[in-house]
Formats: sequence, structure tokens, C-alpha cells
Amino acid sequence: MHKFGILLSGRGSNFIAIADALERGEIPGAEIAVVISNRLEAPGIAAAQARNISAKVIESKGRDRAEHDAEIIAALQERKVDLVCLAGYMRLLTVEFVQAFPQRILNIHPSLLPAFPGLDAQRQALDYGATIAGCTVHFVDEQLDHGVIVLQRAVPILDTDDEAALSARILAEEHKVYPEAIAKVLSGKYKIEGRRYLIAQEKLREKI
Repeated sequence: MHKFGILLSGRGSNFIAIADALERGEIPGAEIAVVISNRLEAPGIAAAQARNISAKVIESKGRDRAEHDAEIIAALQERKVDLVCLAGYMRLLTVEFVQAFPQRILNIHPSLLPAFPGLDAQRQALDYGATIAGCTVHFVDEQLDHGVIVLQRAVPILDTDDEAALSARILAEEHKVYPEAIAKVLSGKYKIEGRRYLIAQEKLREKI
């Protein structure tokens, strides 16, 4: 059974989408081992508790970043997680955190990376005059919104869109694509070449 941990800072809508996908059998052979938030008031923690999923708050306010990350690393390792999923986790991870889970941390970002990294990606897309936006599930590395891309989903930008409308449509796609990406990664049927995530092709046995 694969175990993964989820980090969140707010409402946890992507966490809920992942949990729903698990219940529907869309992420086979897996379970959420723990949900961790850096904010005591995060609604996502209550959502996890309502589903009888182990939930833990490790507050970050006023703490040294390295010390805080070390405590989260220990909590994840204690539960022997195979994968860490960031679901609206509003903190940059330290290099030590990334190195503790090499190519085992996923994030979802509301743009078609490498376009519009960082905060307010939807506003960036509108201000730039882009006609297509979307979302990206990618592995986390030491740079912001930079790791190898696993899956992307495009969302057209309409002439009538404001930031709220575009964000809502992108979020709806996030809820679909994130569980799909998690299932792909946990299957282990992939390889990474340079910056490319490639589906591994099984070798056909030759008939004798």
C-alpha cells in the first residue's frame, strides 16, 4: 500500500478532491497517511478530521524555517510516506526538505509552466494578455515552480474573464488533474530524462 502525505495551508480543496478520488478507486493501492498544515486555522485540517484521516498542525509562524521543515520531515518519515503532495501549501520548502524526498514531492500550480510562476498566476496571465491558461502538476525541486512536469491541463481565457472567474475554472481542472497525476506517479511506470517525464514502455517478450 502506497502512503502519501498532504501539506496544506488553507481550505484544502485539492486535498478534498484527492480524498474523493481515493474513495472512487481512482488512485489504486494508496492511502493518505497524514495531512499536515502550517496554520492552526486551516479549514483543510477540519476536513481531514471529518474523514477520519490523521491530521497534524505544525505551526510556522515565528519559527525558523529550517527547524519547522525538519519537524515536518520527521512527521512524514515517521509515517513512511512514498510521496508528498502540496495542496495549497503557501511556503517555500528548504533545500533539506526537497533532498529528504527526491523526486517524491508533487505540487500543482495554476498556470501552464514555465509561464507565470509564483504568486497570482491567474492575474499574471490576464495582465499579460494570454489567451490560454491552465494548471501544471510537477515535481518539486530547489527552485520555485521549476521541477519536472508530470501533467498539464489547458483552460481557455475568455474575453469576459476576471481573476475570480478564471481562477474558478482553473481550480475545477486542478481537482481532476491532480489525482490523475498522483496515480501516474505512484504506478511507477515512468522515467525521467532530463526535464521530460516519460511513460515507461514495457518491453515485449520475443516469441521463441
